[in-house]
Amino acid sequence: MNKKLFVLLVILMSLSLTGIIFVQVYWIRTSINDKEEQFSRTVTDILDKVAGRVEMMEMKDYSDRLASLVDSIGQPKSTQFRNFLFVDRDLNSDEILFYSHGILEEDYNITSTFFDNIGGEDDTTTFKNYTSKRTKAVFKEEYGLDGKSYSLTPIQRAEKIGGLSRIDKAAWEDVFMEYAKTRPIHKRVSNQELELLLSQELKNRNIDIDYEYGVYSQGYPTKVRSKKFKFSGSKMYKAPIFKDSEGFTNFSLLLTFPKMKKFLFRSITGMALLSLIFTLVIMIAYSSAIYQLIRQKQISEIKSDFINNMTHEFKTPIATINLAVEAIRNPKAIEDKEKVLRYLGMIRDENKRMHAQVENVLRISKLEKNQLDISKDRVDVHDIIGDAIAHVELIVQDRGGYVNAHLEAERSEILANDMHMTNVIVNILDNAIKYSPEPPKIDVYTEVVKNNIIIKVQDQGAGMSKAVLKKVFEKFYREHTGDIHNVKGHGLGLAYVKRITDDHQGEVYAESEKGKGSTFFIKLPLI
Repeated sequence: MNKKLFVLLVILMSLSLTGIIFVQVYWIRTSINDKEEQFSRTVTDILDKVAGRVEMMEMKDYSDRLASLVDSIGQPKSTQFRNFLFVDRDLNSDEILFYSHGILEEDYNITSTFFDNIGGEDDTTTFKNYTSKRTKAVFKEEYGLDGKSYSLTPIQRAEKIGGLSRIDKAAWEDVFMEYAKTRPIHKRVSNQELELLLSQELKNRNIDIDYEYGVYSQGYPTKVRSKKFKFSGSKMYKAPIFKDSEGFTNFSLLLTFPKMKKFLFRSITGMALLSLIFTLVIMIAYSSAIYQLIRQKQISEIKSDFINNMTHEFKTPIATINLAVEAIRNPKAIEDKEKVLRYLGMIRDENKRMHAQVENVLRISKLEKNQLDISKDRVDVHDIIGDAIAHVELIVQDRGGYVNAHLEAERSEILANDMHMTNVIVNILDNAIKYSPEPPKIDVYTEVVKNNIIIKVQDQGAGMSKAVLKKVFEKFYREHTGDIHNVKGHGLGLAYVKRITDDHQGEVYAESEKGKGSTFFIKLPLI
């Protein structure tokens, strides 16, 4: 994939994911705000209803007490005044209409102790009941046969006694309200009444949440409040209570919900959770896709590098074999037995070299598929190290270097495959030789730590950067110093080392500093 196209694809995918996350967060916040606004409207309506019901209950309480006293007094003193009369005579029908509308006053002479005044004064307070009395009568004029006698015969009569108009009722309520303002608030409504009314209204609206309430007078607390109510803190809802006839009041009913945020969020938890899950799935899929794209790009580059290196590795032995074959075919050379044997030895060595490379690739492939059968026996680590050093000793001496063994571990027997473990040590030593620009200087140490033996291979070669150190055990990975073929190999040696060590329940890791050499550690469990 083209690098620019790859970068553009990553940017577009990142912008899309960022947009999706932003939309989801915005939707959740908007939903919470909508729920909060709806909740606020509902609570305000509840407060208004509760305040109205408290006022009605107080009014009804006084009305019931007044009615009870009126019933106990008996017949009140009645007086009629403001009696209006209307008389009309119809000449055609000889009918006379009488209509009267009067107001009856009933005096109950109830004392002011009815209101439970704090001062307890005994002066009398006049309670009077006013009712309207309406009378309608129609009479017909009749004369006797002699034409002289005269009488009025009633043909229709109706009498109505009822209450006064709404204006009179409003006057009574105004009187009551003015008096009620003089009473302490805790005598006008109790905590139990408020709690009952609030709980009923909240239940009717399907609001199951803890609440705190309080009645405040001009910003100051009263005795009517819940134990945990605080004026400051969470959001408060307020409604006027005990209004007078003009709509003014000094009292406010306050309501707070300490866990309102949790309640509101819980109401959209289902949809929010699904949204978050789907967003998380998209994020995981996106991250996985980006990782796979980057990984595939890296693998593609590594494989291209591997193919180039393998081509170079095979090119040299094939060229050598071709030259040896051509030399043997020369009639002069074929008669020289010593030359023929030397050329045949070259062909055999180069063939072994190619075979070893192919075997290394196949071995790693089998390890990847868990098809490599590794039998394990009791072996001595020191013997394995000695065999491995013997494999590379001539090469090191040829370059003017050395490999010194410092085998100081008191115990050295492990359960391992002799051949594979030897190859592990050889690969590490071979790596140290290849990446030593100067004559190789290698030291091998062993020591026992708890129930494990530590094999330490230390060189004074080129060393590795921290970035290289993180990838050095990956398959096909190789560090280059310029020309891709400056160091022979195909990036499989250390990958093989790690897989074999892991199979032996061991650990392998490295420490290195650029220009100061590297140290490889192999940790294996002792028997």
